[in-house]
Amino acid sequence: MATTTATALDELGDVVRWRARYEWFEIDAMGRFRDAEMARTAHVEPAMRRQVERSAIALTIGEAMNLSEGQVQLRLSVADRVREQTPNVWAAFSDGLVDFARVRDISATLEKLKREESVDRLDRLVVAYAADHTAAELRQWLRRFVQRVEADLAVERAEQERKERHVSVNHGEDGMSWLNAYLPSHQAAAIAARLHAGARKPADPDDDRTVAQREADLLVAWCTGSDAVTSAISANIAVTIDADVLASAVAGFAESADGTWAVPGQWIADVIASGSTFWHRIVTQPVTGDILSHEYLGRYVPDILDLALMFSHGVCQAPGCMVPAGRCDKDHRTPFPHGPTRGDNVGPFCRRHHTMKGHGVIKWSTGPPPTPKPIVIELHHDLPPMELAF
Repeated sequence: MATTTATALDELGDVVRWRARYEWFEIDAMGRFRDAEMARTAHVEPAMRRQVERSAIALTIGEAMNLSEGQVQLRLSVADRVREQTPNVWAAFSDGLVDFARVRDISATLEKLKREESVDRLDRLVVAYAADHTAAELRQWLRRFVQRVEADLAVERAEQERKERHVSVNHGEDGMSWLNAYLPSHQAAAIAARLHAGARKPADPDDDRTVAQREADLLVAWCTGSDAVTSAISANIAVTIDADVLASAVAGFAESADGTWAVPGQWIADVIASGSTFWHRIVTQPVTGDILSHEYLGRYVPDILDLALMFSHGVCQAPGCMVPAGRCDKDHRTPFPHGPTRGDNVGPFCRRHHTMKGHGVIKWSTGPPPTPKPIVIELHHDLPPMELAF
């Protein structure tokens, strides 16, 4: 059985670099031919003849290289933009450190950047990353770069794109059609996660549909059924967002945990404020990544916290009530959304006492205790206050 050797790996690396250098040589030759033709036709008269000959340059190059006019024009436009705005990237391309696919992605990023200092910064930083990472990783890095160095402009673009959200249906052959939705990324991610969660385990053990088929059927049921509003399935969506962005102190983005999408931070803040979606907030140390705190953001208690509250309290927290915690509602001491969905602000109340609290007959005292101590529950109708050890 053959074993991998360092020499063989070096050869593979050389092949990658030679291929990239060939791509540069190919595009550079195309550019030199175009420039020569532009110079040759500079004095062709009449002007109409000059315009016709110049419009045929891309066609001539394409015929020689088995490419379409569009492919030629794309390569030349990418080369012109990168060579002019990011000379370090162009030099790395000529050395075979980055290939055309990466150069094309960098060129697309240059179209989004509007400030000269941002372009200069990209040229200084991107080669080192692009040379040692996959094309997919580079695309994520470039997206993050734009969102961080020109966050205000990126948020404006996202807000403008959100106005274009829509759903369309394209009818196809064999009785099938495409349902397409152009949606904000965090909403699309939530839909995808809930579909997958709902389709993962069939209710009927004899259900022989694939997961993909169950997802499709579930989406149809949600969209066409009268009980669509009650069909939501819990799904966790993780995002990373800077504290100052979440507080709207600066413009910025929230990025998914897998790095595949990002949305303006204000969109996430709006979701949290609405209380319609449940979120975990994990605060990390910005340098080491250590988790400093974990908080639940949402009105309803997640299963893991529900279990912890059931074990720690045992019964309803109203004075003298012995209804098991597992049969109780989970109530916020400081009402949501002003109070967090957290162990020190949530406790079990049976439905009867929960209703009494909702009508102001009883209420939790505000201010969660830092250490275990009696929590005062005030009873109205001029009754004396009672204490509940907790």
